[in-house]
Amino acid sequence: MTPRKQPNAALAGVIEEAGCTYQALAKAVRAVAAEAGQTLHTSPSAVHSWVAGGTPTGRTAAYLAEALTRMLKRKVTVPEIGLGSDSIGEAITIDPLATAADLGRLVMHRRRDFLTLAFSTAAVGLPLTYDHQAAAATLRAARTGGRVGIAEVATVRQLTESFRAADNRLGGGHGLTTATSYLTDTVVPMLQATYPTTEVRRSAYGAAAELATLVGFKMHDVGREGAAQRFYLLGFQLACEADPAGHGAWMLRALTHQALDLGQPLHTVQLAEAGLARARGHVDRKTEALLLVTAARAYGASGQGRDAGRALLAAEDAMLAGAGSDMPGYATASGPVAATVASHMGRTLTEMGDHPAAERHYRSAMTGRLREIHQRTRALTIANIAKSVGAQRRHEEAVALWGQFLDLAGEVSSDRSKKELAILRSTMTAYAKRNITGAAALGERAALVAPRPSIG
Repeated sequence: MTPRKQPNAALAGVIEEAGCTYQALAKAVRAVAAEAGQTLHTSPSAVHSWVAGGTPTGRTAAYLAEALTRMLKRKVTVPEIGLGSDSIGEAITIDPLATAADLGRLVMHRRRDFLTLAFSTAAVGLPLTYDHQAAAATLRAARTGGRVGIAEVATVRQLTESFRAADNRLGGGHGLTTATSYLTDTVVPMLQATYPTTEVRRSAYGAAAELATLVGFKMHDVGREGAAQRFYLLGFQLACEADPAGHGAWMLRALTHQALDLGQPLHTVQLAEAGLARARGHVDRKTEALLLVTAARAYGASGQGRDAGRALLAAEDAMLAGAGSDMPGYATASGPVAATVASHMGRTLTEMGDHPAAERHYRSAMTGRLREIHQRTRALTIANIAKSVGAQRRHEEAVALWGQFLDLAGEVSSDRSKKELAILRSTMTAYAKRNITGAAALGERAALVAPRPSIG
């Protein structure tokens, strides 16, 4: 006789604490999975079966734990809800070199449990309590006796720039495993060497942090958000060893933007403010402008409109004051400063519902973003302009702009572009029903665009 399943009292208790219906929880699980590139069809009856003692398949238990984490605004683990143990290690550890090696293996072996890892809202705030000194002691003890000089570090930076240039043109899916392999097999072992000077050692860690960040950004661009978050946290740890004030602050910016892009503003104001506090007096004014506009986005997403407005004005002032000043390499990687500031101003104003002002800033952001260099960014900016124009009921103009987006988006391997393509299709369907000129034809053309592979 088959034994009866025992009800999962632990899961039932956490759901009761969250005060949500099975339908709301099922919807939240589907949303978390979608962020990780997975399409689930979780229903209220599935949640009921888990409470009754059933077991979710694949990564669903982790998605369920993350959905409950977001509802309760506290960390909920897979073991806490009675569904086994977490299969991937801690988000941030005392030994970033060991973490880097582990992450590299997970990518190179295409481990689905890692590539479909959920973005963790609880992990967003980890840098706020990070003990850099403890990690630094571990890293100092990890020397192997090899010797690395400034020439080897310069080579890392040159190759990282090549990876970045390809990423800007072709999307995050292009060369992702190659960049990860280089980080794991070549760069991480270099960090265990001895160096002629402290400055060269810091430069090596800074170069490694930039490459780890690029891998994280590529993961973000192809919709592997949990994996992206792990590489961003690794980049933060490496940056703290290179330059805890400036470069460390920059990594807080990267973590903030990822959370905001996913509509998860928890901890982002604290991260952005911590970045500004770290950087004050240690970075040039243009880099400060980029940190300030990040704070503006965080304030806007958190409903702090007045603080967002002040941060936007401060960002403009800092950018103008910094004209002609040199920026560190990690900051120049974001592209033309004026365009980046303008783009994020547009995002902030969109969040605040000021579509005319957002449109002006998005159009300003197009300056300097050339197709042959920043193809993906240019495409996404045009999509933002199209949405702003559409929100102002200038529908025929929006159709023309969406057409320009399509001209660019079909050539890049980017989940973000793919999501904008889905918005284009649904918008053209709605416009066609209203007989908006050109909408039906553009919708038919968009339907023929096949998404490129997301990891290569």
